[in-house]
Amino acid sequence: MKISYNWLQQFLQVDWEPIKTGELLTDLGLEVEGIETKESIKGSLKGIVVGKVLTCTQHPNADRLKITTVDIGSGEPIQIVCGAPNVDAGQKVPVATVGTTLYDNKGEGFKIKKGKIRGEESFGMICAEDELGLGKGHDGILVLDDDITIGTPGSKVFNIETDYIFEIGLTPNRSDAMSHFGVARDLRAGLIQNDIKLELISPSVSDFHVDERTLRLDVEVENKEFTPRYCGISITDIEVKDSPEWIQNRLRAIGLTPKNNIVDITNYVLHELGQPLHAFDAQKIKGNKILVKTLNQGTKFTTLDEVERELSSEDIMICDGDSNPLCIAGVFGGFKSGVTENTTSIFLESAYFNPVSVRKTAKRHALNTDASFRFERGIDINTTKYALKRAALLIEKYAGGKLASDVSDFYPEKIEDFQVFLSYDNAYRLIGQEIPKDTIKNILASLEIKINSETEGGLGLTIPSYRTDVQREADIIEEILRVYGYNNIEFSHKLNTSISFDSNKETKVVNIIADQLTALGFNETMTNSLTKPKYASLSENINQEANVEMLNPLSNDLKVLRQSLLFSGLESVGYNINRKNNSLKFYEFGKTYHKYGQKYQENKHLTLFVTGNRNKNSWNLINKTSDFFYLKGIVTSLLVRLGINKLKSSPTKLDVFSEGISFGLGKTKLVEFGVVKQSILKEIGIKQEVLFADFNWDSILNVTGNKKIKVINLPKFPAVKRDLSLLLDSKVEFNDVYNLAFKTEKKLLKEVDLFDVYEGDKLPQGKKSYALSFLLQDETKTLADKQIDKIMQKLQQNFEKNLEAVLR
Repeated sequence: MKISYNWLQQFLQVDWEPIKTGELLTDLGLEVEGIETKESIKGSLKGIVVGKVLTCTQHPNADRLKITTVDIGSGEPIQIVCGAPNVDAGQKVPVATVGTTLYDNKGEGFKIKKGKIRGEESFGMICAEDELGLGKGHDGILVLDDDITIGTPGSKVFNIETDYIFEIGLTPNRSDAMSHFGVARDLRAGLIQNDIKLELISPSVSDFHVDERTLRLDVEVENKEFTPRYCGISITDIEVKDSPEWIQNRLRAIGLTPKNNIVDITNYVLHELGQPLHAFDAQKIKGNKILVKTLNQGTKFTTLDEVERELSSEDIMICDGDSNPLCIAGVFGGFKSGVTENTTSIFLESAYFNPVSVRKTAKRHALNTDASFRFERGIDINTTKYALKRAALLIEKYAGGKLASDVSDFYPEKIEDFQVFLSYDNAYRLIGQEIPKDTIKNILASLEIKINSETEGGLGLTIPSYRTDVQREADIIEEILRVYGYNNIEFSHKLNTSISFDSNKETKVVNIIADQLTALGFNETMTNSLTKPKYASLSENINQEANVEMLNPLSNDLKVLRQSLLFSGLESVGYNINRKNNSLKFYEFGKTYHKYGQKYQENKHLTLFVTGNRNKNSWNLINKTSDFFYLKGIVTSLLVRLGINKLKSSPTKLDVFSEGISFGLGKTKLVEFGVVKQSILKEIGIKQEVLFADFNWDSILNVTGNKKIKVINLPKFPAVKRDLSLLLDSKVEFNDVYNLAFKTEKKLLKEVDLFDVYEGDKLPQGKKSYALSFLLQDETKTLADKQIDKIMQKLQQNFEKNLEAVLR
């Protein structure tokens, strides 16, 4: 938010340096993020002086040029070649001396240099109005009053104003400071604390008076909850033209472009007092009536930016007597009802609209205006009528308007000020030191907080309605502290702390897995829990009725809480692929959110995303594309790392996979993984294969229990490895062989590995070949060949009997 220092000084005649004022505002909680110097005319006319044309003769080599000698008060007159038709001897004129930089209407500068024009020397430039940035005229040079002293700087002649603009990072709760008057009010409180007592000057509306009531428009409000207060007045005989220079300078200083006197005055009062206003062309209001209501869903309405929008049945609309929409209340005006150069009478609106309703409407239509910015945060409802009178008087003065009706004021239920009791003991406890009671009272008085009653223990207080963020005792204490000054609170030079030990089981398990995944080349992601509602329709396993919807979504793409981490993760994958980062390994610890009836449920998950090559390209590596078995190996290694063995695999029931399996322990499902369906990838815009694993993290935590790490001695006796090549049915999985082997030999068998698989036309149909290695070891002695052969024979027999295996 931009705040003009010169504008502030209209309300508070402070003469501090801008930097010092900015520091005080920051201490008060209105953080000044930067201070910019602003000139009403760029360059402040530096190098421009008043000169007198002594002689003016025809240029010998050009019909349209003249040679002048000009006295600029620096001694000898200078010669200037001028092409203006109205230049003549005896005139007082603005002269740009050599070295002066002039700026065009785009802010681009050009430097005045000594030169020759058609063979004659020229040592400056006699300027026109537009060349100085004083107007648009370029018919000739600007002729000044004859009584101005030669050599007077142009900045003094034209009253160039230099301003300082504070860029304030306003927090959402400080709606009271969304105007110059509000900032001045806060600044005054800070100055009082620094023993500088200044009067807060508010704009007077004492001259407001209606002589003739020639144009009355009735006002009808349909829903007082949406529109607690609505004021309006009719003004006739206006002339739409440029606003006065001082208003234009105020608006330009804060980055606004002047339009015309009516629009500029409404913008001026908005930034002066924080009250949004809107002017309607009265001739375009049918039925001499204003209706504040909602319209049917899907009603078409064209806004000021000439965009046709579809209205929601929840949008507050300003309509005429025939229910034709004129304006989206608190957000944006209508294209057909706005003020034009032909407007002669207006209806001026000043209202208080429900902040939640305005916020939803603004988000729904993707509009962010100065008005919606303020209505969303909550303006001062008691300023509504006052701001209307202020604007009406300015229109009366600078547009020649006549007040043609009394102020219509719909205000059925007055909003009362808040009542809060402040305990001194609570204040001392939260602040951390005891502040004198008189200081507390003075601070409260400077903040316009009234003291109703006082006891030894505290104060009964009335909070002004414009401080919507101050409703509790803790809020009062915060107000006292920020004005008193955080820097004035003493603190101990000794810091005591204790070393904490995080014994949380979940944190420990998360760190173990995160470390392992990072070592495997994975990167951790954290995606938004808010997602698109349409994603739920991409899987029949996701119940759309279980979506947890946001009451006030930021956008339609962030309307519900996710029921799966798949889609937000795929968005990250797609984002990277679109930027030529095609080989990815992501993991994320996150939650899913579900609504079952009136109950809400959160589930913890760990998800993995793998796509592209397994490793970075290197001259000494033969790169392989990540596939299902690569992901399966990673999933298995994570479970083994947590001590989870004896897994049961089964086909997955999730329809997001084109192929996939799940691992479980008993009846507990731990993880489902596989290849993501092409139809889902297409929805995200991904054209390459993506592998996905979804761990039920709650179940993982439950089954890990409090398993302790068992430390054993290194074996003293050698291990023996034997291989078998088996011909098996295609339906037999390695897991079947693995489990049967350990069931056959529980004591000496340590490892079973599959190092080759063959399926081809050299084998009978429906058959495949497994090459297996078996590691045997006795921790008490060296194994003998006879014992090893006996174990291998037993394994072979069981494979033949239970799996119909044939030794190759």
